[in-house]
Amino acid sequence: MSNPPFGFSNSDDDPDRDGNRKGPEGDPFAGAFGAGGFDPSALGQMLTQFGQMLSGMGSSMGSGESGPVNYDVAKKLARQQIGTPRPITRGNTDAVTEASRLAELWLDPATTLPAGATRVQAWTPVDWLDHTIDTWKRLCDPVAEKVSGMWAQGLPPEAQQMAGPMLGMMTQMGGLAFGSQLGQALGQLSKEVLTSTDIGLPLGPAGVGALLPEAIEEFSKGLEQPDREILVFLAAREAAYQRLYSHVPWLRQRLLATVEEYARGITMDFSAIEELAKGLDPSALSDPSQLEGILQQGAFEPQTTPEQKQALERLETLLALVEGWVEVVVAEAIGDRLPGVAALSETLRRRRAGGGPAEQTFATLVGLELRPRKVREAAALWRRLTVDAGVDLRDGVWAHPDLLPDSTDLDNPAGFIDRVRGGGDIGNFDDPIAQLEATEARERAGRESEAGSSGDADGSSDTDDAGPEDRGPDTGDTK
Repeated sequence: MSNPPFGFSNSDDDPDRDGNRKGPEGDPFAGAFGAGGFDPSALGQMLTQFGQMLSGMGSSMGSGESGPVNYDVAKKLARQQIGTPRPITRGNTDAVTEASRLAELWLDPATTLPAGATRVQAWTPVDWLDHTIDTWKRLCDPVAEKVSGMWAQGLPPEAQQMAGPMLGMMTQMGGLAFGSQLGQALGQLSKEVLTSTDIGLPLGPAGVGALLPEAIEEFSKGLEQPDREILVFLAAREAAYQRLYSHVPWLRQRLLATVEEYARGITMDFSAIEELAKGLDPSALSDPSQLEGILQQGAFEPQTTPEQKQALERLETLLALVEGWVEVVVAEAIGDRLPGVAALSETLRRRRAGGGPAEQTFATLVGLELRPRKVREAAALWRRLTVDAGVDLRDGVWAHPDLLPDSTDLDNPAGFIDRVRGGGDIGNFDDPIAQLEATEARERAGRESEAGSSGDADGSSDTDDAGPEDRGPDTGDTK
């Protein structure tokens, strides 16, 4: 690890490396791990300081939950930020139900995927929080667990033996830190999302479509389209997402697995955490607003690695393909019926491209952005594929993850579309294993062809010494 582990400093940069360790009135971290070696008595100072910090944090939050993320704290802070939401009226429920019924009817001819939502509901921000928290746990836990485990990795063996109680305290502190950040972000996000899939991820329960009337009303202000048309448009997008996530069984798991893959590459800058601990006043941690300010200093932010960048690219591409497909299907389904669909689609695209609470949540917690950067390119690919290959072949691409276009296909979709039209890599959607075997066979044939061409060029082809039975049929070529 390139950064000094938590509690250590580079000897060349340590002004106290000559043995002048700071005592209890200074920095106990430097005293415990100074150039003079590991000092068990100074470790006691560290334990005392962390105990005071956790005592203030625990009493202010009123939660004893342990784990990589303190979700009791997250939900409590989110509810405080939401305040008292406007209740769902009978009129809200009827409007959402009717808009969704009409949207499903119009979507049927536009896609081969059947309806995915078995229930349609109108949610308040609190409903959104309650119904999506389980998915947020699946998204956040892999990252938080990796970060939590790095506390112990940052200590030498002799320190790990002495620091058992401290590691437990640091895990609890990390859970409170993650919970506080997540709660602030979810509280803001819950008041801005328009549907359960508004950020592109299937956050709600499977088979449940949901719209948030209060946020939709705020979103509709200033738009030129009638409120009812906006509601039908958003209901159609929610229904399209539900069809995709319900009938493409690998999709939900692939998104979560990509986040877990991102988590496996996390490293942390322990020197930044050490600097944060120096001179920290434990009494400040009894105030949630001051705690938030401490967390925003960036000490707990992971460092990005090349492997994480690759995982992020795959996640962005997959999200772009999902959003692009939804945009094309919805436009085809209701574009002729609602003239404002193009303008509304552009409004939502810009809204997502500008970032928001969802991006802030992941960027703050794990440096992971949920902003798909190539939605426009993905929509263009799906649109061209619909025109050139038809709806059946377009939707059949979702049969297996290996059949999907990748980021290079988004930049140059012609080759991918030719493969679909020609029945190449994705000709048989009912048997993806056969397609993978066919792809491997073509790759082997390509390598053998290249090897044969190389042999002909240097005059050392294996066929020169082969017998008649090895050469195969005479092609009649002459040189």
